[in-house]
Amino acid sequence: MSLRHDLHSHSTASDGTLAPAELVRRAAAAGVDVLALTDHDTLDGLAEAAPAAASVGVALVPGVEVSVSWRGLTVHVLGLGVDPAHRPLAEGLQGLSEYREWRAGEIGRRLARRGIEGALEGARAHAGGRIVGRTHFARFLVDSGRAASVGEVFKRYLVKGRPGYVRGEWAALEDAVGWIRGAGGIAVIAHPARYRLTRSKLGHLLHDFRAAGGEGLEVVSGSHSRDQTLHMAAVARSSGLLASCGSDYHGPENPWIELGRLRALPNGCTPVWQHPDWPVQMTVGAEPTPA
Repeated sequence: MSLRHDLHSHSTASDGTLAPAELVRRAAAAGVDVLALTDHDTLDGLAEAAPAAASVGVALVPGVEVSVSWRGLTVHVLGLGVDPAHRPLAEGLQGLSEYREWRAGEIGRRLARRGIEGALEGARAHAGGRIVGRTHFARFLVDSGRAASVGEVFKRYLVKGRPGYVRGEWAALEDAVGWIRGAGGIAVIAHPARYRLTRSKLGHLLHDFRAAGGEGLEVVSGSHSRDQTLHMAAVARSSGLLASCGSDYHGPENPWIELGRLRALPNGCTPVWQHPDWPVQMTVGAEPTPA
């Protein structure tokens, strides 16, 4: 019997809606054996998640999802098995947090110019931690009756060409991968099919990623279709990248994405948890043990 891994999840430390301990307990109830908490540009949720994981027998992989600017695009890089005490990683994430604070204020100012007052304060009320992101603005705008859904908010207010859009200026790819590797982690490109890259551009991204020291690709994702999963499996195999899997869970208000409800990795993939530096060793029914 194999372990059930879910290596991409979010809590209220970024834009999830469950507190870290609640997230871990929900993962345990869903049958997840190994969970990575990978909040956007912050490690704040790990201190709460760790004792909760130990209490329910879930192996917690300390992680983060780093926002990256690459050739004019925003891509996300997961850091799995990072040391939260590693100073260069913490300093890099602090810089991103400061930029996020500025961007949140700028989104609020731009929406105010369009007659939407109090958007920043409303977004903060939806944020459970220091990170205030576009999703928090979207939830505020839904609650205030300006849209029927978060998806509608993004289309009407928060994407390029809309009143609340602010272009992201994130970490360089080589910096993000360097922080992760320096912290003892494994760098994995998150949900690659979401970027809608041409075959050529995806190849360039993977070339630059591997040159920087990246080692994994999220083959199975809550946002990947079956065909996308099979395609990314082939890409991982041909590129020599380890294959990861994660729901990208944000909370129970999105019932089509659930913790641990993932397709199996396609045949021929080498799972990321076979990496020699994988942070936990665990057998079914046993307590997690540090590697």
